[in-house]
Formats: sequence, structure tokens, C-alpha cells
Amino acid sequence: MPTAPTLLPVLDAASCCEPIARAPLAADQADQLARLLKAIADPARLRLLSLVATQDDGEVCTCDATDVLGLAQPTVSHHFKVLVDAGLLTREKRGVWAYYALVPGALDALAGLLTTTTATTTGPR
Repeated sequence: MPTAPTLLPVLDAASCCEPIARAPLAADQADQLARLLKAIADPARLRLLSLVATQDDGEVCTCDATDVLGLAQPTVSHHFKVLVDAGLLTREKRGVWAYYALVPGALDALAGLLTTTTATTTGPR
């Protein structure tokens, strides 16, 4: 059985290269970014990211996510693991449950890789 590829944390992927609109990606940079994008290229994982990001306390328990997604606990745990391995979420075990929170700056770092503007741009020309 083939093993799943190891995903780089998003902050590592962000430091790998310039935003894609600033300079062409090298093959290894494209591989790193593709692995990260594959981690979020799943409707259930996008819903989990959104669920975590919209919580007032900034975290979600696996037990609550199963009801929201309508998926079994092992499936939800797998999706959370992919997001943790990608560096987008953190995991904290409390008793029998795991709680997940966004890694500060992770979504901004990912967005920065996909931006077409530069930090020095002041507006339309």
C-alpha cells in the first residue's frame, strides 16, 4: 500500500518561494505548494477550516465537527490530521477528545503565495 506524501507546514511552504505571480516557480517549489494545496482541496477539509476559523473561542472539538459535517469520527479525525500535517491547524488533546485551532498566520501565508499584488503597491496605476 503506498504511503501518503508528507505535507510541509504552510509556513515552510510559504518560505520556500516567492508568490507565484512574482517569479516562476521551480519544479521543487511547485511540488511543495501543490502538496499544501492538495491538503485544502477537499470540501470536508475546507468546511473544517471554515468551522474552526469562525468559532468565537478559536477552536473546535472533533466531537462537534462530526455533527456539523455529518461524517463519522474516524473520517473527521483523518481530515483534521491532514490539516495539522499541512501546518494549518494545531491539535490539543484533552481527555479523549482533540481540539483544533488555526495556526496563527497560516492562512495569510498561504494567501500571500497566491497574491498578485506586492507589499509596496499603493493602489491602481
